[in-house]
Amino acid sequence: MQYGICHLSIVPVRALPDDCTEMVSQLQYGEHVKVLEQRKKWSRIRVAYDGYEGWVSNDQITLVSENVYGELEDATPSYSSDIISHVCTSDDILLPILLGSVVSSAKILGHTFEGSTIEGAHPKSCLVDTALLYLKAPYQWGGKTPFGIDSSGFTQMVYKINGHHLRRNAEKQSQQGEALSFIEESEPGDLAFFDNSEGIIDHVGIILKDNYVIHSHGHVRIDRLDHTGIFNVEEKLYSHTLRVIKKVI
Repeated sequence: MQYGICHLSIVPVRALPDDCTEMVSQLQYGEHVKVLEQRKKWSRIRVAYDGYEGWVSNDQITLVSENVYGELEDATPSYSSDIISHVCTSDDILLPILLGSVVSSAKILGHTFEGSTIEGAHPKSCLVDTALLYLKAPYQWGGKTPFGIDSSGFTQMVYKINGHHLRRNAEKQSQQGEALSFIEESEPGDLAFFDNSEGIIDHVGIILKDNYVIHSHGHVRIDRLDHTGIFNVEEKLYSHTLRVIKKVI
């Protein structure tokens, strides 16, 4: 088996080995992966952080040894904490990176980073401050950055930056943690999950105080939350139907 690290700012993870196919997720700078299958131009990878699988272009990851992969697995990751910062490459080029990039991998890539970082597990109270950094980020299916993010990518990144693990999609995330019976039992930082007309959980947001929720819908926004679901004050209608509230930390 081969192993790799993302050496670019953002790399699309696709459903099939073709640039025209669906982007199902993204790699950010410094994330490490297992290479499950390698073709001439594409590799099927499994992301170490959450086990998510998809296809990436071979020229958008750097292959590393099994020993290096093991070191990355054992290390406590450091994440960039600014919306935009830079690493300096070995040929003195500034490479822009985004909030949540794994800058602790920079040394392995021969890069240097001197920006602000965050590492280790932080209390639930920090989740809301991180979530607010993504306000107005446009919705993008498969996205995980302040320049395009989906609902589960948003919650995963907010938790990840603060040292807490969430799976990649909303349905999988809804299987984590402890279910709460009422919104009144929740705390800021807990997760609210919403289902579609077929009963499939397809949306998630982070609960704020005073019955508000922050979530990615059109863009990362703050709306009202009640026992029915998310109420969009601007449009004066419910945009999502509440299924369950979960306390993960």
